[in-house]
Amino acid sequence: MDKFIGIVVAVAIVAVAGWLMFRSWKRRTVRDETLGSYPVPAVHGAPVLDAEVLYVATTPIGEPLERLAVQGLAFRGSAHVEVLPEGVILRIAGESTTFIPTDRLVGAQLASFAIDRGVEPEGLIALTWIAQERGAAEHAEPRVDSYVRARYPGDPARIIQAVNDIAAASVAQRPEQESEASND
Repeated sequence: MDKFIGIVVAVAIVAVAGWLMFRSWKRRTVRDETLGSYPVPAVHGAPVLDAEVLYVATTPIGEPLERLAVQGLAFRGSAHVEVLPEGVILRIAGESTTFIPTDRLVGAQLASFAIDRGVEPEGLIALTWIAQERGAAEHAEPRVDSYVRARYPGDPARIIQAVNDIAAASVAQRPEQESEASND
């Protein structure tokens, strides 16, 4: 009889914990349903860089322990990153393809931890970008960090350099566009 009561209590605890995790994930997906990446352009240039990575998570900028459930970026997995002149394509196994245009890229840098993953110092790459927010005011620009871990030595530096190069090229073009608009 004591064994039966112990089994019932253990099953109840596991069931409650499972229900709480499910409820938490559902709330997170509802909270983040307006956030997304951008459509992949039908025509794009050849990749400047192509690398295998492990996708870890996407979080609000400066909050590496708060996962966002952005469509295409909700779950960890093996991934492939392509840096193009037009932006970054992230293909995560089991997820839809994610595209970040150059004008939405802020940059890339090394990081040491994110939700679900702590690694050696500077073992992750944080891609900082401005997420698309559907149904929000034009001025709302939610900045996020997407964390990846390069599979091969030397790739982190190459990925960071390639991303920062195209992000810097986009920033260099913006002042010309703004100055032309202000001269009218």
